[in-house]
Amino acid sequence: MSKEELTKIILPEDKIPKFWYNVQADMPNPLAPGLNPKTKKPLTPDDLTPIFPMSLIEQEVSTERFIEIPKEVREIYKQWRPAPLFRARRLEKALDTPCRIYYKYEGVSPVGSHKLNSAIPQVYFNKVAGIKRLTTETGAGQWGTALALATKMFGLECTVYMVRISFKQKPYRRVFMETYGAECIASPSEKTRIGQDVLAKYPETPGTLGIAISEAIEDAVQCADTNYALGSVLNHVCLHQSIIGQEVKLQMEMVDDYPDVVIGSCGGGSNFAGIAFPFIPDKLKGKKVRLVGVEPAACPSLTKGKFAYDYCDVAGLTPLLKMYTLGSNFTPAGIHAGGLRYHGSSPILSQLYHDGLLEATAVEQKGVFEAAVLFAQTEGILPAPESAHAIKVAVDEALVGKEEGVAKSIVFNLSGHGHLDLTAYDNYLSGNIENVVFNEEQMQENLNNLPVVEEENGKK
Repeated sequence: MSKEELTKIILPEDKIPKFWYNVQADMPNPLAPGLNPKTKKPLTPDDLTPIFPMSLIEQEVSTERFIEIPKEVREIYKQWRPAPLFRARRLEKALDTPCRIYYKYEGVSPVGSHKLNSAIPQVYFNKVAGIKRLTTETGAGQWGTALALATKMFGLECTVYMVRISFKQKPYRRVFMETYGAECIASPSEKTRIGQDVLAKYPETPGTLGIAISEAIEDAVQCADTNYALGSVLNHVCLHQSIIGQEVKLQMEMVDDYPDVVIGSCGGGSNFAGIAFPFIPDKLKGKKVRLVGVEPAACPSLTKGKFAYDYCDVAGLTPLLKMYTLGSNFTPAGIHAGGLRYHGSSPILSQLYHDGLLEATAVEQKGVFEAAVLFAQTEGILPAPESAHAIKVAVDEALVGKEEGVAKSIVFNLSGHGHLDLTAYDNYLSGNIENVVFNEEQMQENLNNLPVVEEENGKK
């Protein structure tokens, strides 16, 4: 079969990258330092050791271009990596587009999403450091599920605080986590002081990732043998996910193609960063590749947020990070893409977006599900609602190519399957999903209350 006829583009196991790619080595402008939430001074390792092992702290601040993947991690990666890259031929035909559409399918992992790429190394490094238990938050449940499996693989305990609206919408995600041996708690909960305070003020709150992060951190710092693990946003998470884009580049070489546009859905940023960051060096060298992050119109941190220092959580327990934010108290509507309901975006991703190396767009919920159903009916894979945001923009790009008569090469990250999101599809097919009006007033109120930080130029 010729390269042009390939539908499933598969790398052999010996091509699994041996190093993660660290985009911090190539950024035109360095990241603003994270700040201690109490002193507002630049973070030191001592500020982070209560919740992270030193190995991950070192990755967080490293500017080395490549960081070796431990052999133990690579051996586990072999269960599903390299993940396949597919040519979406039936989707192309349905759209009658001259464009070539490819999707990197991370749903082949045991937990059905890209999240295991970071869960495995995070648990490994905590295990080496002698940690016995990890706490975390989860929105849609994909990260919680990944950490639940990873902790079971390495013999650690796991407690997951799952955003309340997703806990109700996606009960089988809870079952998935519990099957792997994790404890799954609806957030906000009565188990923590922060959860109790939120429930006292807002008993009907749908919850947010910011609240769940606060609860997970409060839980972790109370136990000497417990650390906290985060599934997105932080530098070391984006680092681990770079394995996606590195494989994509090798797979595109196998079919003598190169993308004109690379697309990933974007909440905290791990999935978009994973596929996009390995293309940054090419872009800096003059390659005309567009890197597009897609966020929900109900929670558009990049397209409507402010580039400023903010907390990653509601209670202000996390470091202050400079990122595009809607305000840490922003409560997004209870859309079905629970993994994208986060008030801020990764600091690395935010800086690259601020520098013009990345693009962002926001899309409405109904259009996302329309694209998801089209994809399922043509390619046969039922996508997660989060991943369907990338599908929506890939379809839009292909239709623009059709209108303009341009045969673009389009690659998107299909970051997970939607087998446990059937309630969302049922609501869509029954006509019970509506587009959500973004709450500009709430955002502005939150942005007016951002923490005051003295920048290097002395201005506040």
